[in-house]
Amino acid sequence: MNPPASLQNLIEALRVLPGVGPKAAARMAYHLLQRDRPGAEKLASGLNRALAGLRHCRLCNSFAESEICELCANPRRDPGLLAVVEMPTDLAMMEAAQTYTGRYFVLMGRLSPLDGVGPRDIALDRLIERALDGVVREVVLATNFTPEGEATAHTIAILLKARDLAVSRLARGVPLGGELEYVDSGTLAQAYRDRRSL
Repeated sequence: MNPPASLQNLIEALRVLPGVGPKAAARMAYHLLQRDRPGAEKLASGLNRALAGLRHCRLCNSFAESEICELCANPRRDPGLLAVVEMPTDLAMMEAAQTYTGRYFVLMGRLSPLDGVGPRDIALDRLIERALDGVVREVVLATNFTPEGEATAHTIAILLKARDLAVSRLARGVPLGGELEYVDSGTLAQAYRDRRSL
């Protein structure tokens, strides 16, 4: 027996979330309807408010409730430093480290030709325009160290270096508190290449 159409629509709607297959979506839907109706209403309300109230910041491309987000509007941030990250979650992690004091540009993705994600899909044109505003003196590439993140960083570096802009990349290596015997050989090799003098 098929579930009622409205329940089936809810299950299909939940399947748009990453990593949620048909069984997990059905479990979520049944849980929300049977055990947590206030949670379901809160979820629906929060989603509606976010869809109605959020847009992309004109400067950094992250989500904001106004034309310019709080980080970009903060006069204490160094406008000469521009960190390029893939997603808003990466920006949040950079901020949690409490070491970076510049501004950001959020690509909202990464280059992935196999998945059909090209330069237009991640706002590379907007990034180039932002980086060449005459204020930015260095672009810090903080994309992930995945094949797609590396390809994205490489592409951006080529585009910006051709325009005589300073470009740097986050270092990679042994994690803080890590023990060498448990670090994979690729990470250890990269840590050696990225070593610095004391």
